[in-house]
Amino acid sequence: MAINGKLNIIAEKINDSVPSTHELFEKGDMAAIINLAVEQAAGATYIDVNIGPRDPALIEELVRVIQSKVNVPLSIDTPSAAIAERALKVYDPAKAGGRKPLLNSISLGRLEMFDLLKIQPCKLILMASERHLNGATAQNATAEDVHEAARQMLAHAKKHGLTNDDMIFDSTIAPIGSDYQGLTKMTVNGIGLIGSDPQFKGCHMSVGLSNFTVQLPSKTQSGALVKTPLENAFLTLAVPRGLDYCVGNTKKKYEFLQPDHPAMQTLSAVMKLEGYDILMRVQDFYNN
Repeated sequence: MAINGKLNIIAEKINDSVPSTHELFEKGDMAAIINLAVEQAAGATYIDVNIGPRDPALIEELVRVIQSKVNVPLSIDTPSAAIAERALKVYDPAKAGGRKPLLNSISLGRLEMFDLLKIQPCKLILMASERHLNGATAQNATAEDVHEAARQMLAHAKKHGLTNDDMIFDSTIAPIGSDYQGLTKMTVNGIGLIGSDPQFKGCHMSVGLSNFTVQLPSKTQSGALVKTPLENAFLTLAVPRGLDYCVGNTKKKYEFLQPDHPAMQTLSAVMKLEGYDILMRVQDFYNN
């Protein structure tokens, strides 16, 4: 069953952490990088732009040239306030149909990045992967931790005048191939707690979907990548709970799965298992 507009894709390929794109950055092949923007534009709500730890001047050039070629708004993806500032100063909403840029991302450890809103209005990805606990930063371990982290980020965002529609909460998604700690369960159920909390009405949620299968092999079954069904199984659980964005691949066929699909049965089992039994269940999926 198709997802039918319930999922907004932040197109992931213009990212220095993607090996093939990293090579393009190393070569200085701007034409090929711009082609990635054009190729992704048809299926994207935003086009991600991440130059890694490179000269901030590069982000200015990329934003200008991409906006001259496509009218899809951009997601400025960097932990660096200096890089984000350069990008936001040259981003032109008029070239994206009046739509704001997306800033990815602000965490409890980077609250100073809220000051970038002074340059121009943005939508923000707010990290709900950690929370303040007893005066220190603590990593989340349960769905309740995710919910509390999102509440803390919501409070900071409200201080800066953001509307709920401007906020996209990312609870992070762990690679299922190494998830012996039950982090998949934490993320799915955390999304559910946020999605059912009235104070988050009108807010959005996202994950870096490709991270879910990043450590898994890319073998195929019946001509389809095994990775994609596992990602679709995650979406089948998470979208009804409130997930409406993902950083993903515009060429993948994202869809809801029926309960009897092998990937769906695998993820349903993972949600009930603990420890290394989770890894064994994922391995069984690949062996069968």
